[in-house]
Amino acid sequence: MSTWFYSPKGLSVWMRKLARCVLAHGPLPKHVAFIMDGNRRFARKRALESCRGHSLGFEKLTEVLEWCKELGILEVTVYALSIENFKRSAEEVEFLMKMAIDKVTLLLEEKDKLMEHGLCVRVLGNMGLLPEELQRLVANVVELTRENKGAFLNVCLAYTARDDICRAVDAIREGCERGLIDVEDVDAGLIESCLTSWRSPRPDLLIRTSGELRLSDFLLWESSYSQLYFANVLWPELGWWDFYKAIISYQTGRINLDATGTGWPFSKYLVDQPADSSIFNSADSNPRINHFLRTIRSV
Repeated sequence: MSTWFYSPKGLSVWMRKLARCVLAHGPLPKHVAFIMDGNRRFARKRALESCRGHSLGFEKLTEVLEWCKELGILEVTVYALSIENFKRSAEEVEFLMKMAIDKVTLLLEEKDKLMEHGLCVRVLGNMGLLPEELQRLVANVVELTRENKGAFLNVCLAYTARDDICRAVDAIREGCERGLIDVEDVDAGLIESCLTSWRSPRPDLLIRTSGELRLSDFLLWESSYSQLYFANVLWPELGWWDFYKAIISYQTGRINLDATGTGWPFSKYLVDQPADSSIFNSADSNPRINHFLRTIRSV
């Protein structure tokens, strides 16, 4: 497959349409996050090279993005490359970097479709760990799609949640040392505003494939109130029915919370404001903190 824009066909299109009519009667998540686990195990299972497993994983991602679009899920975050992945063999790391370069290049080549779909691409993570060529390509895609509002794809590259939180705290420490903010300004809202995910609402649903029951340092802060679903299939094996079961699980969780009167816990911080707005935990606009946030986001 040589496109980011999957075109559904066959009998499954009609079956999915019927299933969507049923799902539409319940609450649907607005933001779904994925830990795309199991590419290498899938390759071993099929006696394939590990690299082939990663390629098939990308093809599955294009399908999943289409499934989300069909359900009206307009924001998706995917764990594409953990910092821990750099500890793998030099051959595999080299392939992962080359594949990332190829796929981002392909995205730029398909910019007409990208703009037609109104897709805004954001890349979260420690960009300094990536090859310079990949950094340039990522910057081009992000800039090209910055103003798009049709849907949002957040790709976590060279990312772990602990690294992201540590870099946010370090930026705040430096801000205090430079006199840009005061120690009294520091609260949970400010830390959240300094994460690379600051533009996005917290995910409603987080799905992990492969049957592993852990988060693997992914969106630890942002997923604190997310519904979690662990699918017992490898990522390339994920079918639309597996995905719909995750949606049903989310709906069941929502209904149970509503029934107990607990309510669904949303973040009290505003996290979908433009870059020149304040998104910290304060009733009044604070020019000092706004200036600090603009400063660190311009780097």
